[in-house]
Amino acid sequence: MGSLRGISVAIFVVQALLASVTLVSAQGSTNGSRWQTLSGKAPSVIAHGGFSGIFADSSFGAYSLALLTSLPDVILWCDVQLTRDGAGICFPDLKLDNNSDVAVVYKDRQKTYLVNGVSTKGWFSIDFTLRELGNVILNQGVYSRTNKFDGNSYPIMTVQETYAQLNPPRFWLNIQHDAFYTQHNLSMRSFVLSVSRNRNVTIDYISSPEVAFLQNIAPSFQRSATNLVFRFLGQNDVEPSTNQTYGSLLKNITFIKTFASGIIVPESYIWPVDKDLYLLPSTSLVLDAHKEGLEVFASDFYNDVPFSFNYSYDPVAEYLQFIDNGEFSVDGMISDFPITPSAAIDCFAHLGRNASKQVDLLVISSNGASGDYPGCTDMAYSKAIQDGVDVIDCPVQMTMDGTPICLSSINLIDSTTVAQSQFSNLTTTIPQIMLGSGIFSFNLSWSEIKTLTPIISSPQSQYKLFRNPRFKNAGTFLTLSEFLTIASNASSLQGVLISIENAPFLLEQGFAVTNAVLDALSKAGYGNKTDQKVMIQSSSSSVLMKFKSQTNYDLVYKIDEDIGGAQSSTIDDIKSFASAVVISKDSVFPENSAFITSATNVVPRLKAANLSVYVQTFSNEFTSQAWDFFSDPTVEINSFYLGGGINGVITDFPKTSNRYRRNRCLNRLNQIPGYMSPVQPGSLYGLITAPYLPPAEAPNPFLTEADVNEPPLPPVAAKAPSTSPNGTALAPTSPNGQPKVAAAAIMQLSTVFLAISLLF
Repeated sequence: MGSLRGISVAIFVVQALLASVTLVSAQGSTNGSRWQTLSGKAPSVIAHGGFSGIFADSSFGAYSLALLTSLPDVILWCDVQLTRDGAGICFPDLKLDNNSDVAVVYKDRQKTYLVNGVSTKGWFSIDFTLRELGNVILNQGVYSRTNKFDGNSYPIMTVQETYAQLNPPRFWLNIQHDAFYTQHNLSMRSFVLSVSRNRNVTIDYISSPEVAFLQNIAPSFQRSATNLVFRFLGQNDVEPSTNQTYGSLLKNITFIKTFASGIIVPESYIWPVDKDLYLLPSTSLVLDAHKEGLEVFASDFYNDVPFSFNYSYDPVAEYLQFIDNGEFSVDGMISDFPITPSAAIDCFAHLGRNASKQVDLLVISSNGASGDYPGCTDMAYSKAIQDGVDVIDCPVQMTMDGTPICLSSINLIDSTTVAQSQFSNLTTTIPQIMLGSGIFSFNLSWSEIKTLTPIISSPQSQYKLFRNPRFKNAGTFLTLSEFLTIASNASSLQGVLISIENAPFLLEQGFAVTNAVLDALSKAGYGNKTDQKVMIQSSSSSVLMKFKSQTNYDLVYKIDEDIGGAQSSTIDDIKSFASAVVISKDSVFPENSAFITSATNVVPRLKAANLSVYVQTFSNEFTSQAWDFFSDPTVEINSFYLGGGINGVITDFPKTSNRYRRNRCLNRLNQIPGYMSPVQPGSLYGLITAPYLPPAEAPNPFLTEADVNEPPLPPVAAKAPSTSPNGTALAPTSPNGQPKVAAAAIMQLSTVFLAISLLF
């Protein structure tokens, strides 16, 4: 067709991406007989329209990226549509307008047809010849995904061109609307049989949601290696040739076996969810189908669409639920992001809870497992320990009566229901701490704070992504002493991290926060404890200098701002009082419009000074990640470790990071497969054409000595008397600036673990 020139351009563009990544031959899973698939072999990965989560569905770019980042035997999926002159093209829908610029090229060619009895308006493939479609280019049809690659002029390709250009290991044709084409005097049967006789094209699978079509072509494929697969749609949708619902057909699997060797079902057919998006018990579908000799392929896997809260926004966890649950495994998974099921199958399946670590990556919690429970609660810390975290953290805040407690913010509004409580009238403005008003921890006593209800943090709520709503108010807050007791009783922990902010202000108000921390650590036995290390973190060099003069704890300097580099003298200054540094993700891989543009030299320079580098904050929600990481937190972690060279991650989902460092693909030395290779900074950004490039951004500033140097901490000021909280927030009181550790009982850690294990 007339798109060959466009294909040549597309090949050149994608080669820029391919050349930036080392493609190695994956060995495939070595789990052998462990697989509970019908064949006993590893499940297949089917790339739905290629890597359609990034590039336009069915484009050369999408198919190429799928081949680059997937299992070596990945199956490329092509939705077949017919043109007016009977050519078969790979295109995701009957209507062309949602995934191409056809409405711009042919403005007056819109029509209305009945599709499965529903009046449908649009630009249909049956109204265009193949030659006419040579003027049309593909674009991203899912509006929540980036359109920045639409300027690459990917052409619509025929089935034959797709196979010839990509030479896929395996090829899948999906025939969604045979009945529609038949009504318009076009024969999908003739096309499929013609392609199957083409010696230059090998078709491994043909699927359709129409019984009559598969029954019609089945005799022609009885002696063929091509597998016929019946596709189930929604359970209440009606199959056109039998006039039965798909839910009804599901009850007669034996009938399906008469014309197909497998079935495609939406994932909800296997693992249904309730109205709140929590998993229900699995159905017997996979086991029932396997008894009949039918393979089962699960569909509707998308990294960038919210799924069950049981997965904690971790797509690898979702895939593992379908292939490594101890009872059954589907035979294949159809995904817009084939990199993720490829890694799930080859790197993570059947690891077991006691798999050894393959890399030395320190996992530090961010307010405990605050992605699953309200931060800094007993439930969040217990979940983090259960999930394999190395270090749990306590951001220390001071109460009115001088008790050091663990809270994610000095402003109680951020993590509690204080704004809806009897203390809501204590709002005040303190410019030294934050812009705007708040209700601060030192405005209330510990006994008053304990009456407040925790609130889970949902930092991506502007995108309607909320965390674990069923447990959004679960858990109880802890004093620093109670936190240290939990940590001391957890033999799996390497240590604790205690962060101190706003120390100069607190000292001026009469709160001896540094002394309170030292006292709590001493009473908890951490002065002499050797099996767990203590890390003190602060963005204030004066705080760390004070601890350096009094302890041998590990001191961690937190750089609050995104930086593009650091002066040598500045690094020397940091080295004089700290052994580690916390930096932002943007300080490693700067972004522009959620695309990584480059890599800084911040990490190698800090490490050259023998400073460990920890990066924050790693979250599972796909909206928290650059497009380069393919909406997969594991890809992000891998890229920062293998590509960025960091020493540790600070995360609100420790389970994901802990599982990453145990995956078997990391021990293959120079044979790390493409789906476990770090992304190349700027590789995707380099594929954005000029009209789609975002405005250039100024580089992040260098860290200077003036940013780091501070005067010594002020002495503890005498505190003024305070009134009881009745409308005005006054300075809190404390007899001597030392903490009064509350005597509240701590829930036994084993009890909390048991409760959590029943929930996840």
